[in-house]
Amino acid sequence: MFEQDLEHLLDQRHELYKLANQLPWERFEGAFEGYYAEVGRPAKAIRQMVGLLLVKQLKNVSDEEVCRLWRDNPYVQYFCGEQFFQWGQPCNPSDLVHFRNRISEKGVEEIFKATVYLHREKIEEEDEVVVDTTVQEANVTHPTDVKLRRKIIEKMWKLGEDVDIKWDHSYKRKVPHLLYILRTRSNRLVKDRRKAAKKLKTYAGRLIREFERKADRIWVSAYREELDLYKQVLSQKRRDKDKIYSLHDPSVLCIGKGKAHKKWEFGRKASVAMTRDSGVIVGAVSFEENIWDGDTLDMTLIQAKSVSEKDYKSALVDRGYQGKSEVSGVEIFAPHRKKKTGSYYRQRKDRIRFARRAAIEPVIGHLKSDFRMARCFLKGALGASQNLMLAAAAWNLKKWINESSFCLNLARLLRTLVNALRTGFGLNLQPQCLSGGF
Repeated sequence: MFEQDLEHLLDQRHELYKLANQLPWERFEGAFEGYYAEVGRPAKAIRQMVGLLLVKQLKNVSDEEVCRLWRDNPYVQYFCGEQFFQWGQPCNPSDLVHFRNRISEKGVEEIFKATVYLHREKIEEEDEVVVDTTVQEANVTHPTDVKLRRKIIEKMWKLGEDVDIKWDHSYKRKVPHLLYILRTRSNRLVKDRRKAAKKLKTYAGRLIREFERKADRIWVSAYREELDLYKQVLSQKRRDKDKIYSLHDPSVLCIGKGKAHKKWEFGRKASVAMTRDSGVIVGAVSFEENIWDGDTLDMTLIQAKSVSEKDYKSALVDRGYQGKSEVSGVEIFAPHRKKKTGSYYRQRKDRIRFARRAAIEPVIGHLKSDFRMARCFLKGALGASQNLMLAAAAWNLKKWINESSFCLNLARLLRTLVNALRTGFGLNLQPQCLSGGF
């Protein structure tokens, strides 16, 4: 009864305060209410969960950290729909995982679409987009045969403890000795390292076969999928296709983008589309397969059209897309060699046009460094797609915040100039455009 509303307590010029009054929260309520049942324990407020997801990407923090940030920051609480300041945790961090799984990819796309809607006036004036691809790396270590074999042996030891198997040979004393040999770098021990790697593979296969012999059929059938995965890892060769690079995320791909400092990246390919002049991201698609860049255009342009509710006439791409001239009714323009027959005016226009194409490169860099796209901590293809669209949504929100702050600073400057002129000339001016807040 004696608490003061956050609406009257906080600074109305704060970025989260202004943003809270701009997002269409009722739209999320109507889109996600079908995922909840009318019986059982009441769920967390949809605005609170959506707000936490957006703040997490904006601040580049984890699920645990965003819950602590909500407890300490009244602006985050107001952004998430609280009327009064709260002292407890908003939810368990695992609730954010369950919420992402509940709304799935379509729900996150709805959140992304709402952030694009904030820039609707600028998008209406543009007919051209810029498209590029990158790799969103998964949260996996650099894969080697030794690492995978060691993990398989450790997981088999854990399964044996769970099922209460008495191993004939557990190799718990021999495996550390082999790992010690594999860590050496002496040229005299090259043959020893090869033998140690082969022995690790042998020990892992023996443990799997002994588990299948001694464990009950119910347990074998329960762990059949994992055992088949371990067998596939042990049997794969160096130049095999569809190799497995991680045990906890088998769908991770090995992608080479021609970088000098990083030849191979382990994750999933992502395609990003933004408007040419305003720089608003209107398309963000993650792919489960390592396909050619030109084949990613179809899905990316379809999503850009659906999210922004606008038809684009053309798209600017780099030389990696050469071979595509039109996709889904959109003309594709890629840089080309200078033509001998072209006029100087046309060459200059093309050079300026394709120079603008390079603007998407720093945007992708900011998505990775500032909005949690450098390493995806969400599991699987679904997690990669959700993380990509949330990062794009955070970029659009940050862009709106920067533009609104610029307008506010400009209004303050104009107000200061008018006051200085009024004081200097002894005038009593009250301009209508500067008397109120901005």
